[in-house]
Amino acid sequence: MTGYGLASADHENVKFVVEIKSLNSKFLELNLKLPRAFSDKELPLRTICSKEIERGKVNVSINIERGEENLKGATINAALLSKYYRELEAINQSLGANSNNLLQAVLNFPEVISYVDDEVNENDWDILNTTFNTALKNFNQFRLDEGNVLKTDLELRIKNILQFFSEIEVLEPLRIPQIKARLNQFLEDNVGKINIDQNRLEQELIYYIDKLDITEEKIRLRSHCDYFTETLKSKDANGKKLGFISQEIGREINTMGAKANDAQIQQLVVGMKEELEKIKEQLLNVL
Repeated sequence: MTGYGLASADHENVKFVVEIKSLNSKFLELNLKLPRAFSDKELPLRTICSKEIERGKVNVSINIERGEENLKGATINAALLSKYYRELEAINQSLGANSNNLLQAVLNFPEVISYVDDEVNENDWDILNTTFNTALKNFNQFRLDEGNVLKTDLELRIKNILQFFSEIEVLEPLRIPQIKARLNQFLEDNVGKINIDQNRLEQELIYYIDKLDITEEKIRLRSHCDYFTETLKSKDANGKKLGFISQEIGREINTMGAKANDAQIQQLVVGMKEELEKIKEQLLNVL
């Protein structure tokens, strides 16, 4: 799910900044950017992120901003720069290409500019580690706040589905008599009332109506919706579980629509499907 956390700390004219951002993803895709001086700390930081973040396309950026008196100088390899510049200038002239930004391009070539690695100590790591944990805490709080908003929305969608379901329960008992009446009228119009074998008709009606019965679907749909709501209240990461339950809800809704044989019920089924699609979209944001 999406999230954002930022933290910074100042110590002896050095500023430590940690920024964590995430987007939706089914798995953890971690991009960790940290200063070369702390490269040996990459593995423990990745371990913490894997445990605490769990899922998402995550970018963790760690920067150290030093004051001017703490900056180490950069060295320019003048001989190498001149060599690159002359060779590129000759190539540009032979091709008739523009050479306006040639110097800027050469400065980005490997080994033209070399930087002196900043020296760090355990105290620096302690400060950075504390800042990182603070950013992670802010990040998780952001996701928790967003999760509470998502929970409210998902509860509303389930409530809407159950409201449509209640309307279907009112219409469903009227459906069978209407089906019987339509079939009787059809036979009378095409066969004639005196030619109808009532016993055979009753047998066929029982078989036909049994195929249209949605009692089991209604029981399972209500059960799945209740289970979905219970799972939402759990403190564990249940995004995938909620996804599986929503699939079961969709299966019962689709079956009810296929068996409905009633325009009003099918309209309500369409409303339930719309709410379910909104649920599935939101579940992409749930851990």
